[in-house]
Amino acid sequence: MGMILTLALVAAAIGSGIIAGIFFAFSTFIMTAFSRIPPEQGIAAMNSINVTIVRSPFMLIFVPTAILCVLIAVLAIIDWRGGAGVWMLAGASLYVIASFISTIVFNVPMNDALAKVSGNGAEAVSVWNTYLKDWTWWNHVRTIASLLSAIAFVRALMVL
Repeated sequence: MGMILTLALVAAAIGSGIIAGIFFAFSTFIMTAFSRIPPEQGIAAMNSINVTIVRSPFMLIFVPTAILCVLIAVLAIIDWRGGAGVWMLAGASLYVIASFISTIVFNVPMNDALAKVSGNGAEAVSVWNTYLKDWTWWNHVRTIASLLSAIAFVRALMVL
Protein backbone atom coordinates (compact mmCIF):
# COMPACT_ATOMS: atom_id res chain seq x y z
CA MET A 1 0.00 0.00 0.00
CA GLY A 2 2.98 2.31 0.51
CA MET A 3 3.76 2.62 -3.20
CA ILE A 4 0.09 3.11 -4.14
CA LEU A 5 -0.28 5.80 -1.51
CA THR A 6 2.88 7.58 -2.65
CA LEU A 7 1.79 7.51 -6.29
CA ALA A 8 -1.70 8.72 -5.35
CA LEU A 9 -0.26 11.62 -3.35
CA VAL A 10 2.12 12.61 -6.16
CA ALA A 11 -0.66 12.45 -8.75
CA ALA A 12 -3.05 14.41 -6.50
CA ALA A 13 -0.40 17.05 -5.81
CA ILE A 14 0.25 17.44 -9.54
CA GLY A 15 -3.44 17.39 -10.46
CA SER A 16 -4.50 19.92 -7.85
CA GLY A 17 -1.49 22.08 -8.73
CA ILE A 18 -2.41 22.10 -12.43
CA ILE A 19 -6.02 22.97 -11.59
CA ALA A 20 -4.83 25.73 -9.25
CA GLY A 21 -2.79 27.16 -12.12
CA ILE A 22 -5.75 27.13 -14.49
CA PHE A 23 -8.00 28.78 -11.91
CA PHE A 24 -5.21 31.27 -11.10
CA ALA A 25 -5.12 32.36 -14.75
CA PHE A 26 -8.84 33.09 -14.67
CA SER A 27 -8.59 34.93 -11.35
CA THR A 28 -5.61 37.07 -12.25
CA PHE A 29 -6.01 38.06 -15.89
CA ILE A 30 -8.66 36.27 -17.95
CA MET A 31 -11.68 37.64 -16.11
CA THR A 32 -10.05 41.07 -15.85
CA ALA A 33 -9.48 41.05 -19.61
CA PHE A 34 -13.11 40.03 -20.19
CA SER A 35 -14.29 42.90 -17.97
CA ARG A 36 -12.46 45.38 -20.23
CA ILE A 37 -14.23 44.41 -23.44
CA PRO A 38 -17.84 45.13 -24.37
CA PRO A 39 -20.26 42.93 -22.40
CA GLU A 40 -21.58 41.08 -25.46
CA GLN A 41 -18.02 40.10 -26.39
CA GLY A 42 -17.19 39.05 -22.82
CA ILE A 43 -20.38 37.02 -22.58
CA ALA A 44 -19.70 35.35 -25.91
CA ALA A 45 -16.09 34.56 -24.96
CA MET A 46 -17.01 33.13 -21.56
CA ASN A 47 -19.88 31.10 -23.03
CA SER A 48 -17.46 29.70 -25.60
CA ILE A 49 -14.99 28.75 -22.87
CA ASN A 50 -17.76 27.12 -20.84
CA VAL A 51 -18.81 24.94 -23.78
CA THR A 52 -15.23 24.10 -24.74
CA ILE A 53 -13.89 23.29 -21.26
CA VAL A 54 -16.27 20.38 -20.63
CA ARG A 55 -14.90 18.68 -23.75
CA SER A 56 -11.27 19.48 -23.11
CA PRO A 57 -8.32 17.78 -21.38
CA PHE A 58 -9.13 19.99 -18.36
CA MET A 59 -11.84 17.49 -17.43
CA LEU A 60 -9.29 14.65 -17.61
CA ILE A 61 -7.46 16.32 -14.73
CA PHE A 62 -10.27 18.04 -12.79
CA VAL A 63 -12.57 15.03 -12.26
CA PRO A 64 -9.94 12.28 -11.79
CA THR A 65 -8.14 14.46 -9.22
CA ALA A 66 -11.38 14.67 -7.22
CA ILE A 67 -11.77 10.88 -7.40
CA LEU A 68 -8.16 10.45 -6.36
CA CYS A 69 -8.74 12.76 -3.41
CA VAL A 70 -11.62 10.61 -2.21
CA LEU A 71 -9.35 7.57 -2.49
CA ILE A 72 -6.64 9.38 -0.50
CA ALA A 73 -9.13 10.31 2.21
CA VAL A 74 -10.26 6.68 2.47
CA LEU A 75 -6.65 5.46 2.61
CA ALA A 76 -5.84 8.05 5.27
CA ILE A 77 -8.67 6.78 7.45
CA ILE A 78 -8.08 3.07 6.83
CA ASP A 79 -4.32 3.26 7.36
CA TRP A 80 -3.89 6.26 9.67
CA ARG A 81 -0.34 7.58 9.58
CA GLY A 82 -0.46 10.38 12.15
CA GLY A 83 0.66 13.72 10.75
CA ALA A 84 0.67 12.42 7.19
CA GLY A 85 -2.97 11.38 7.63
CA VAL A 86 -3.90 14.88 8.73
CA TRP A 87 -2.22 16.39 5.66
CA MET A 88 -3.84 13.78 3.41
CA LEU A 89 -7.31 14.52 4.76
CA ALA A 90 -6.70 18.28 4.59
CA GLY A 91 -5.57 18.11 0.96
CA ALA A 92 -8.41 15.82 -0.05
CA SER A 93 -11.04 17.89 1.75
CA LEU A 94 -9.81 21.18 0.33
CA TYR A 95 -9.87 19.89 -3.21
CA VAL A 96 -13.14 17.96 -3.07
CA ILE A 97 -15.15 20.51 -1.09
CA ALA A 98 -13.69 23.92 -1.93
CA SER A 99 -12.57 23.23 -5.48
CA PHE A 100 -14.68 20.45 -7.00
CA ILE A 101 -18.01 20.76 -5.15
CA SER A 102 -17.92 24.56 -5.10
CA THR A 103 -17.54 24.44 -8.88
CA ILE A 104 -20.69 22.34 -9.17
CA VAL A 105 -22.67 24.35 -6.62
CA PHE A 106 -21.61 27.90 -7.53
CA ASN A 107 -19.68 28.33 -10.78
CA VAL A 108 -21.59 25.90 -13.01
CA PRO A 109 -25.03 27.41 -12.21
CA MET A 110 -23.62 30.86 -12.98
CA ASN A 111 -22.25 29.50 -16.26
CA ASP A 112 -25.65 28.01 -17.08
CA ALA A 113 -27.36 31.34 -16.37
CA LEU A 114 -24.84 33.18 -18.52
CA ALA A 115 -25.47 30.77 -21.39
CA LYS A 116 -29.02 32.12 -21.59
CA VAL A 117 -27.80 35.70 -22.05
CA SER A 118 -26.63 37.37 -25.21
CA GLY A 119 -26.40 40.86 -26.63
CA ASN A 120 -25.69 44.11 -24.86
CA GLY A 121 -29.07 45.16 -23.49
CA ALA A 122 -29.52 46.35 -19.92
CA GLU A 123 -30.36 42.83 -18.70
CA ALA A 124 -27.27 41.33 -20.36
CA VAL A 125 -25.02 44.03 -18.91
CA SER A 126 -26.49 43.51 -15.44
CA VAL A 127 -26.11 39.73 -15.60
CA TRP A 128 -22.56 40.09 -16.93
CA ASN A 129 -21.48 42.53 -14.21
CA THR A 130 -22.90 40.29 -11.48
CA TYR A 131 -21.34 37.24 -13.13
CA LEU A 132 -17.90 38.85 -13.30
CA LYS A 133 -17.97 39.70 -9.59
CA ASP A 134 -19.54 36.53 -8.19
CA TRP A 135 -17.95 33.99 -10.53
CA THR A 136 -14.50 35.47 -9.98
CA TRP A 137 -14.95 35.46 -6.19
CA TRP A 138 -15.79 31.76 -6.23
CA ASN A 139 -12.92 31.17 -8.62
CA HIS A 140 -10.56 32.76 -6.08
CA VAL A 141 -11.87 30.22 -3.54
CA ARG A 142 -11.21 27.38 -5.98
CA THR A 143 -7.74 28.70 -6.79
CA ILE A 144 -6.66 28.97 -3.16
CA ALA A 145 -8.22 25.62 -2.22
CA SER A 146 -6.54 23.79 -5.10
CA LEU A 147 -3.17 25.36 -4.30
CA LEU A 148 -3.47 24.54 -0.59
CA SER A 149 -4.51 21.02 -1.53
CA ALA A 150 -1.34 20.57 -3.61
CA ILE A 151 0.74 21.92 -0.72
CA ALA A 152 -0.98 19.56 1.75
CA PHE A 153 -0.26 16.55 -0.48
CA VAL A 154 3.40 17.53 -0.79
CA ARG A 155 3.58 17.96 2.97
CA ALA A 156 1.98 14.51 3.45
CA LEU A 157 4.66 13.04 1.20
CA MET A 158 7.35 14.74 3.26
CA VAL A 159 6.15 13.28 6.57
CA LEU A 160 5.23 9.79 5.36
